[in-house]
Amino acid sequence: MGRSGAVTFGEYGGRYVPETLIPALDDLERVWAELRDDDDFQAELHELRTTYAGRPTPLTHAARFAPDKRVYLKREDLMHTGAHKINNALGQAVVARRLGKHRIVAETGAGMHGVAAATVCARFGLECVVYMGSEDIRRQAPNVERMKLLGAQVVPVEFGTRTLKEATSEAIRDWIANVDTTYYLIGSCVGPAPYPELVRELQRVIGREAREQVLAAEGRLPDAVVACVGGGSNAIGAFYDFIPDEDVRLVGVEAAGAASLSSGRAGVLHGARSSLLADEDGQILDAHSISAGLDYPGVGPEHAWLRDTGRAQYVTATDDDALAAFRRLCETEGIVPALESSHALARALDLDAELIVVCLSGRGDKDLAEILGREST
Repeated sequence: MGRSGAVTFGEYGGRYVPETLIPALDDLERVWAELRDDDDFQAELHELRTTYAGRPTPLTHAARFAPDKRVYLKREDLMHTGAHKINNALGQAVVARRLGKHRIVAETGAGMHGVAAATVCARFGLECVVYMGSEDIRRQAPNVERMKLLGAQVVPVEFGTRTLKEATSEAIRDWIANVDTTYYLIGSCVGPAPYPELVRELQRVIGREAREQVLAAEGRLPDAVVACVGGGSNAIGAFYDFIPDEDVRLVGVEAAGAASLSSGRAGVLHGARSSLLADEDGQILDAHSISAGLDYPGVGPEHAWLRDTGRAQYVTATDDDALAAFRRLCETEGIVPALESSHALARALDLDAELIVVCLSGRGDKDLAEILGREST
């Protein structure tokens, strides 16, 4: 049996989960409501972000990358562990401790959330189990080794496409079986309520900082904010504090082979209603991207709502587009971006806007073997 729960973002969101998870979600919702505006929690989170994770991240003017416009990069690649994922993992680890949970399960595709989860578990002395599709384990071997070094158990998932969708399903199965002792540290703004809101609130530090920084650098708000979208956590984090600024375009960039917003339909996946890649019978379709982090057939429900209301625009970039942008940033700025971020960079280049902020969600060390192997064939 399932239960829809409260719908948070128009027709999207809610809870579509087995009844065994409802008490855990109710507890999480209660504790999160207590913590989100709690001064002690915010002080602890600020201390962790600044002295451990490395915030604030700089806003870098990429002058040679886009000489015909002013493109600024919000440098989440400079965070501890190499991506924005640590923002969310730190906050949820604190929440898990408040709930009295000492075992953490997580899913990962590109490996960056897995590394972030393993990192915070090492920091706080928590047991960590990370589910990862065997195809992603092949593509992201350096991150797998990092997780193991940090003490995490990495469990390969061998069915389906052997990528992020299946890893998420396995993490949820583990959570259901061990719900009394285990906290599910979800990696993106997906899943049953209150996870989409919780993750967005932990990631909105990206946009809050970027807004202040671009005003200081340019004396005005940007014409557009651009971010890649898989599940959508870096994008919702970058977008959220700009939503009231109607003159600022919000542009999410999906992988062309995983375009849940650009070509999807409404449906339920992994505990929430959102926009999905699915056939006429509602069966989930396979997604594809050169980027393991974008290879997911769904998206956070708040993005589906932003699309439907017209507040955000969602476009696509192909594997070749991303690879070209990856090379260009390396050669013009001396910055090696993640393949996920390279999708956003590709569309920023041809966007009809003068002043653009791009969320550089992560660094590309993890992707080098995949890129070099592709280019050698």
